[in-house]
Amino acid sequence: MSVLFEPVMLGNVPIKNRFVHSATYEAMAAENGDVTGRLVERYRRLAQGEVGLVIPGGLYVHPLGRASRRQAGIHTDQMIAGLRQVVDAVHRAGGRLIFQLMHAGGQAKREVIAGTPLAPSAGVRDPVSLRRPAAMDEAQIAEAIQAFGEAARRAAEAGADGVQLHAAHGYLINQFLSPFYNDRADRWGGSEGNRFRFLHEVVQETRRALPRAMPLLVKLNVHDYTPREGITPPLAARYAGRLVQLDVDGLELSCGTAYSYMNMCRGEVPVAGLLQGVSRWRRPIVKLALGRLVEGYDLHGPSNLEAAKVIKPACGEARLLLVGGLRSLPQMEEVVTGGHADLISMCRPFIREPSLVRRLRLGQTSHASCTSCNQCFAAMVNDKPVRCYRDGSRSDL
Repeated sequence: MSVLFEPVMLGNVPIKNRFVHSATYEAMAAENGDVTGRLVERYRRLAQGEVGLVIPGGLYVHPLGRASRRQAGIHTDQMIAGLRQVVDAVHRAGGRLIFQLMHAGGQAKREVIAGTPLAPSAGVRDPVSLRRPAAMDEAQIAEAIQAFGEAARRAAEAGADGVQLHAAHGYLINQFLSPFYNDRADRWGGSEGNRFRFLHEVVQETRRALPRAMPLLVKLNVHDYTPREGITPPLAARYAGRLVQLDVDGLELSCGTAYSYMNMCRGEVPVAGLLQGVSRWRRPIVKLALGRLVEGYDLHGPSNLEAAKVIKPACGEARLLLVGGLRSLPQMEEVVTGGHADLISMCRPFIREPSLVRRLRLGQTSHASCTSCNQCFAAMVNDKPVRCYRDGSRSDL
């Protein structure tokens, strides 16, 4: 039997195989952030398809941290009942579930949060909206930290097997960690230790809210790909070492921010789809930027494997989850047997094939059929429900 189908422990939680559904925005929640039947069914199908660990799309922990209109929330106790439905569906199908907690920070949209986005610093203009966020004051920082803790409590009450803190993709925690986004000169910035302080406090607040044995994971950027240097693999490795000292149970490695979406989702660049949600006056600018992106980057193949080789030695006993461009069974086996990661995370392949893991186990295929056309990504950017849009495919619910 392939090592990928062997069970693995994540903290004290047994996972039946090495496959993880990596969180992605579904655009399926109600307007108030509540869970819908479509969300429940999506994750039931993934667990039924034998995905060992399901991490649904990021749940916003605070109203000002909402990234998109149809994003699910965990910001009030009202959300618990719906989230419990997702947990129960996954558990009945034989899977495990960890909720991802996130705050969009400066990447929140004014029209979504009905206010000014908040970030560590006001100096970096959002590349999509071209607007600057407001710099957070001490009270707002404390409120955000507390919001993560309250969200963790709700996740536990909903029956989740653990939580994951989203510290990647240019969202709030990533912004505090990154020297590109964070130019504060107080105790929250100005040095590596100070930039890490926000995540340190969030981890501690989250731990206090969780049952003692519940696993805590962090999704960490290995490379920001920002115009000026942000997080790079050596810095990510040092952050990993700090997180291990805080007894984090696992790290999922990813990359990219709003400045570099196509590093996050390597493959084809669906220009027409991405431009749908852009105002007419900005389309030429965005189209030019996308064209330069295609010319300037290698957008194919595993995106985070080389960084994982740098970071894994710093992980100690914490499990390493690797996402980004992994498509074939032999390739995934090599990653695990080579000691570069403990679990394999995927997203787009599961959008097209919810039953991919079962088909791999049965020997019905050795490759994901996803071609990384990124039509699904373009749809999500425009708040359309997540599904495979390639060739008229109807993998949606």
